[in-house]
Amino acid sequence: MNTDRDQMHGRDRERDFIQQLLLSETRGDAALTKVNVIPIHGMAGIGKTTLAKFVYNNQEVQSYFYPKAWVCVSAYDGDFDVATITRAILHSMTPEINYHSMDLNPLQRKLEELINGKRFLIVLDDVRNENYRKWTTLRAPFDAGASGSSIIITTRHQDVMSLMSTVEVPPCMLGLLPDKDCLSILAKHALDTRDFCAHQHLKYDAEEIVRKCEGLPLAVETVGSLLRVNNEYWKIVSNSKMWDILKNKKEIVPALMLSYNNLPPDLKRCFAYCSIFPKGYEFDEKQMVLLWMAEGLIQPGQQKIEMEDLGKVHFRNLLSRSFFQQSRQHKSRFLMHGLIKKLAKSVAGDTCYRMKLDRVKDREQGNIFEKTRHSSYLAGNYDGSEKFEVFSKLRCLRTFLPLRSPSLGDCYLAPNVPLQLIKRLRCLRVFCLRGYRITELSDSISNLKHLRYLDLSETLIRSMPESITTLYNLQTLLLENCFHLNKLPSTLGNLVNLRHLNIQGAIHLEGIPMQIGKLTCLRSLSNMVVGKDSTCSGIKELGSLPHLRETLCISGLENVTEPKEAKDAALSNKPEITGLSLEWNEDIDEETDRASELEVLQNLEPHESLKDLTIRCYGGRDFPTWLRRPSFLNMELLKIENCEKCTSLPAIGQLSSLKFLSIGGMANVKNIGPEFCGNDISQPFRSLETLHFHGMKEWENWSPCEEFPKLRELSLRRCPKLNGNLPNQLPSLKKVKIYGCGQLRISVPNIPDAYEIEVAGSKGVVHRSAVDFSSLEIRSLSKISMFTSEIVGFDKQWMTHAKDLTISTCEAESTHLWSDDCESLPDLSCLDLLCIESCPKLVSLVVGRKEELLQQDMPCPPTQIEIKNCIALKSLPESLMYNNTRLKLIRIVKCDLLKHIARRQLPPTLERIEVSECKELEYLLDDIADSSSCSNTTSHLQYLKIQRCPSLKSLTSSGELPASLKHLDLLKCAQLNSIADRLHHNSCLECIVIVCCESLEYLPRDIHTLSTLREIDTTDCPSLSFSLSEEWLPANLRVLHISGCKKMALPKGIHNHTSLQSLTLHRCPDDPDDVSFPEEGFPTNLKLLSISHPKMIDALLERGLNKLTSLDNLEISECPHLVSFPDQMKLPKSLTSLTISHFPNLRNLSCAGLQNLTSLNELIIIECGKFTSFPKDGLPPSLSKLCIIKCEKLLSFPKKRLPASLLQLHIYQCPLLEKHCEKDGGEEWWKISHVPCVRFNTYH
Repeated sequence: MNTDRDQMHGRDRERDFIQQLLLSETRGDAALTKVNVIPIHGMAGIGKTTLAKFVYNNQEVQSYFYPKAWVCVSAYDGDFDVATITRAILHSMTPEINYHSMDLNPLQRKLEELINGKRFLIVLDDVRNENYRKWTTLRAPFDAGASGSSIIITTRHQDVMSLMSTVEVPPCMLGLLPDKDCLSILAKHALDTRDFCAHQHLKYDAEEIVRKCEGLPLAVETVGSLLRVNNEYWKIVSNSKMWDILKNKKEIVPALMLSYNNLPPDLKRCFAYCSIFPKGYEFDEKQMVLLWMAEGLIQPGQQKIEMEDLGKVHFRNLLSRSFFQQSRQHKSRFLMHGLIKKLAKSVAGDTCYRMKLDRVKDREQGNIFEKTRHSSYLAGNYDGSEKFEVFSKLRCLRTFLPLRSPSLGDCYLAPNVPLQLIKRLRCLRVFCLRGYRITELSDSISNLKHLRYLDLSETLIRSMPESITTLYNLQTLLLENCFHLNKLPSTLGNLVNLRHLNIQGAIHLEGIPMQIGKLTCLRSLSNMVVGKDSTCSGIKELGSLPHLRETLCISGLENVTEPKEAKDAALSNKPEITGLSLEWNEDIDEETDRASELEVLQNLEPHESLKDLTIRCYGGRDFPTWLRRPSFLNMELLKIENCEKCTSLPAIGQLSSLKFLSIGGMANVKNIGPEFCGNDISQPFRSLETLHFHGMKEWENWSPCEEFPKLRELSLRRCPKLNGNLPNQLPSLKKVKIYGCGQLRISVPNIPDAYEIEVAGSKGVVHRSAVDFSSLEIRSLSKISMFTSEIVGFDKQWMTHAKDLTISTCEAESTHLWSDDCESLPDLSCLDLLCIESCPKLVSLVVGRKEELLQQDMPCPPTQIEIKNCIALKSLPESLMYNNTRLKLIRIVKCDLLKHIARRQLPPTLERIEVSECKELEYLLDDIADSSSCSNTTSHLQYLKIQRCPSLKSLTSSGELPASLKHLDLLKCAQLNSIADRLHHNSCLECIVIVCCESLEYLPRDIHTLSTLREIDTTDCPSLSFSLSEEWLPANLRVLHISGCKKMALPKGIHNHTSLQSLTLHRCPDDPDDVSFPEEGFPTNLKLLSISHPKMIDALLERGLNKLTSLDNLEISECPHLVSFPDQMKLPKSLTSLTISHFPNLRNLSCAGLQNLTSLNELIIIECGKFTSFPKDGLPPSLSKLCIIKCEKLLSFPKKRLPASLLQLHIYQCPLLEKHCEKDGGEEWWKISHVPCVRFNTYH
């Protein structure tokens, strides 16, 4: 059942409209060639995000699209930065992958690769961008997706909606909600009911309140949350004069201010503090509570309650009153709606200041006030000292808090900034440098006497200054993921008010300093590292910390020499600890006596309230008796990993609340029998939902309990000797993942309700009796040695409902998968992906080729087919190409005997073909028998990529390309001599990329007729001649890249091609007669110009670049005679990037040539071996990035300090300069000490 309909109020029509647009397969021809953009437009608080969320989470939508992404654009400080948003999309699709170090181009390539041929869905929430160029740049990779891919945008701006929407898709306009729907929302949030039938005495006031909320859902929701607290408020709120007062001010929605006014004073202060967080920024509960504590906003008073617990109560109160909302993607994180954020800013007034720009250029725009006490900003990748000059006015500042977006990469901070901040901001209570790549902290940190919260997490700091232990008010010290940290201050015990110490991820920390037992206020200690020597605290000091709570990891347990010390830790007396991890070092010498480890583990018995337990690398042979006790009624998670000496598992079936069990790396366990469940337990593992076994290299036999009644997920990985079958009774199983279990057979009838199965590397998938496959979703089957003998018998049944099927490393002798009689061919109508790889005997997918089959209605194929490393495959079945209405992508790699992809025609729905490393491939389409078929048959092929196919002669035997083709990409096809005879049918072609095709001599002569062609890129095609007539260039060409061709003569009229924005001319013929430069110069609209030929550079310098008033990026290289650059010539003021490379005689940069470059951001100098000096007057003041590569004779920078604006300095293979730039004693260090990012020999 879809619960969306029960939760949405008044938006059923809009929701159904959007879902119909998303899920419709027949939206006209336009839908097959474009990504659909669906705008949701309306005022703030009207419910745009809520509607998008319900649509996005709809079960049918979730299963229809893959991959999916949700990005709150406004969370990035309103700056529609294409690289940042692309990175955020990738992070949302694949959060496990780090994209931080990538620039825009590799990010877009990665995104294109990820969505390649797939039907994706992206939600861009709260978009404000009105820059068309940024939007077109962002959406460029989206064309790689399959038809039906969609982008939902929510915006309150009409111009944004018009800019980003597609003509074919009408926008969804959200108006104010009718009062009857608002009443339903009010009833839900105030009374937890659908209506007021059972509360007639409240209905009149409810109608009055709804009327005053004026159809704004957020306002109704917030007031409802207020009324939920006290029934006496209904009449008061209904009759309040505040409605009219605030309505006249038109600044804050009256309903929201009313809700705020009814908060208790302490909640008001906590809420106002939240104004330092930007709209859409996600925070977690613990972080917020610790900040409130540091600022003194939580005062237990006479209440006998911990500050942390009272903070949680405050947080949950604000959440229940709708001031906070739970994150859509991360259930443990929260955020504020834009209108709520505006309210917080209003009530906080001048006390909170959030710096909005990465670089504050206008000092007045910051609105700096002497009253400001709390400040935050979004950290950038490179934060220089200029950015922080505004803080010089905030002498009474108490909160300094940089915030990071999830997709932000490495953050560099100017080395002098921390010290400047410490000197200026003596009243700080919260000081955070999280995520900056700083390596040290100044001793002067001790000057911050009021400091209560210090966060240095994810920095490169190696040790903490001893002076930090004089910060006696410090409550929270966060050093999470400080991977280089190896030492804490020896007098850490002096921090007597410390309540939270987080050193999780500080993997090189050798121990906790002595006397940690003095920290009696400590509430959370992420990791107790038991050290080797006498300068470290022993485990027994935990006994002096009675208030420990949350999770505790005790590592280095091999250093516990006296088991009694483990007893003295008194873990059984710490009921507030909910998670415990007990860890030994995994690299202990084999000869080490580990006999005492059982006693140590026995003495570390936790309190019975424990919920999560992990035991890792324990060296004893048996497990402690306490682990077998049923008294651990709260234990929900148990992990036992790499306990290699143990020969059996503990009897843990009696843990009645256990939901998650993971066992791995138990090298000596051979049998798991009934003793694992507990011999005397009537119903073992009664609550277990997830069971993982992994890395059990000697495990052979499993005799499980009768059943796991609630088991939903079963995973077996790398258990190569395990034989037999899975457990017989798994009534609740929903997901099965089995990898690397070569002797195991998977019996499908025993898991009839499973909806997701992944199998790779097993002996067989066994079918014993009739099975109802209606709910079965086979995600992946691969590396199954007995595939044909045991699966083929029931393939038609399970394939009917399979989603993704991978057949790989097939050891069977069969040369085909199916025969071509209609009864044995499977119905693949539900299959999204069929992947066949590493099947060396496979000759054909279907045996036999009955011509009459072509006239029959064939079962539907999958939407994507990938075939890799099938060296014997000779052809694809014609039935796959004939009358096919589903296939959208074909990807073929290393099929050596394949000569063509199709005969006669391509499937009409096919959008993308990628072929790589097929040695015998001669044609993509062998259509010589019907030379008109390519152009006359309906085709929707948009993307064609062929690479490393040395026998390829032509793309089609008829000499014509599919008329719908948009993108053509050819790489290393040595015998290719023509891409097509003519292009008169190719009115959709937008991009041609040809690289390393040695035999290609010409491009089609009618290429100039293609008004849609935007890009031509030819690289290393030595036989190709570019002798271009004035008419040769397509009228709307934007990008022309020519490199390594036989002859190049640009047309005289190229300056008239005003659409051309990027021109690259590299490695042109050595013979000057084979190169010509246009007399009238280049088009004035050029934004990028890259040239590497002496004759052209001379002509360019002679004529000057003054007319190129739009030029952003200039790259020139290989000019041997220039000694100074730019010599007697001014460069365009518009330049933002200048690259000079391979000037062997260049000695200096001309002061006159650079003086007017007031917009220059990037200067790159590469392989100029005699280069020795910069302009004496310095470099342009706008410069933010300077790269110097292989300039061996360069000794120094300009006499003046490098520009204050400089954020990145890369020096690569410049030994003399590098020596002079050393931090300790280098003569040039003072010139670069302010630069946030200085790198030596790491330029990419």
